[in-house]
Amino acid sequence: MTPQDYVQQKAAASGSSFYYAFLFLPPERRTAITAFYAFCREVDDVVDEVTDPGVAQTKLAWWRREVAQAFAGEKNHPVMQALMPHTASYGIEARHLLAVIDGCQMDLDQNRYLDFANLQQYCHLVAGVVGEVAASIFGQTQAQTTAYAHRLGLAFQLTNIIRDVGEDAARGRIYLPVNELQRFDVKAHELIKRGAAPGMDTADFQRRFLALMRFQCERALATYDEALALLPEADRRAQKPGLMMASIYRTLLREIAADPLLVLTRRVSLTPLRKFWLAWKVQALGRL
Repeated sequence: MTPQDYVQQKAAASGSSFYYAFLFLPPERRTAITAFYAFCREVDDVVDEVTDPGVAQTKLAWWRREVAQAFAGEKNHPVMQALMPHTASYGIEARHLLAVIDGCQMDLDQNRYLDFANLQQYCHLVAGVVGEVAASIFGQTQAQTTAYAHRLGLAFQLTNIIRDVGEDAARGRIYLPVNELQRFDVKAHELIKRGAAPGMDTADFQRRFLALMRFQCERALATYDEALALLPEADRRAQKPGLMMASIYRTLLREIAADPLLVLTRRVSLTPLRKFWLAWKVQALGRL
């Protein structure tokens, strides 16, 4: 298997909405973003799939060394072998890759965020920086497009957090800010039990949880609007892949907003056909 085959399989296997947007890119840009996305998946999988925190720490440290060595000319992992030929063309620096690793490190070091500002720092590392690199690969001519990419990355990550509330809580992770849980009187242990513990007043929990999640959904939807308003018209055509992802993710978020209780019991998702349709609509018609 070549490095290019490896990253292609890694990206396709994830089933992510991002993959559908890549399909419409010219070959060279598609190859570059696929390699970068595969790197993000590799690092993120360390946190998601490695159950021993010590082993996860060791793996992240290995990736830090691998990034440093790759930029020094020694590429070992197939992801880095596939990515490095594109770094100069698209302005990808070691600091970008290390920031993604730093974000995953935060997942190992903490499982609560005191307030939204604290959460935004995490989102900046795992999504904002990713958006910045992606915007460069897609084709950026205006400096303000970077601000758009960071804001859109925040919207994506907030959507992920909302979608995964139940799954994350089951693993003891709660990304919703502590002060916002307090504001809506939702307790961490209630989330971890998904509102279904013996003796718990389920109806009362659901009332409070719905108020909390409506607030989360409204802020995330507003963040998409803020991001799209930042995109310079001169870069709109080149940034279509990001707009495709925005269309898919915002549609998913709207479905969750219609019934937020769903996230407690299952992972809400769109079908592959619907994702492809939303991506094609942006590509062909320019509409989100």
